[in-house]
Amino acid sequence: MILEGLVTTLDAEGAPHLAPMGPRFDAAESDRFLLRPFPTAQTCRNLLRHPQGVFHITDDALLLAQAAIGRLPSFPPVQPAARIRGVVLQDCCRYYEFVIEQVDTSQERVHMQARIVHQGRVRDFLGFQRARHAIVEAAILATRVHLLPWEEIEAEFRKLRRIVEKTGDAAEHEAMALLEEHVRAAAVQAAQRLAPLPDQNSEAPQDPPRGP
Repeated sequence: MILEGLVTTLDAEGAPHLAPMGPRFDAAESDRFLLRPFPTAQTCRNLLRHPQGVFHITDDALLLAQAAIGRLPSFPPVQPAARIRGVVLQDCCRYYEFVIEQVDTSQERVHMQARIVHQGRVRDFLGFQRARHAIVEAAILATRVHLLPWEEIEAEFRKLRRIVEKTGDAAEHEAMALLEEHVRAAAVQAAQRLAPLPDQNSEAPQDPPRGP
């Protein structure tokens, strides 16, 4: 089972970093889960350097979208973790402080086996809401603009936008607009990189001859 949420880690200077992640949980091992970050991700680098962090269950779709594309207006309020050197988001539903016990770097994604050392509840989960689930899917797509064809992303965003328009509130509408802006900018940048460069050896076009 994969649960989408937010992970806080600490960088080399001890500053907190926030990123969405979907750990794999096994019902047979309730105190463990598997993280699979890409090796280029800041979360991966942080955990390789300092193998401790906090996984948060949240229903704040706007915060998840902002974190996914690196557009946090400011870091959300946090408090010190209880059992590790790390931070806990003050506004979340549940949180799980963890330590990394095994690391496998032989695959495309780094596999990190995490053990939960402390957990807590902050507030109730609001409940299932289609717009927030749509934002989660859109945020995942937004982080994969370099991997998926633009036509596929555009088609999925059209479907997800309709769900947000029908069932979302102001926060979900803002999150969707933010993600759409991000993927459009990425598409423009990709098109510019693929555009053919002008042939510098070719002669400039000549003006047509004028009549008498």
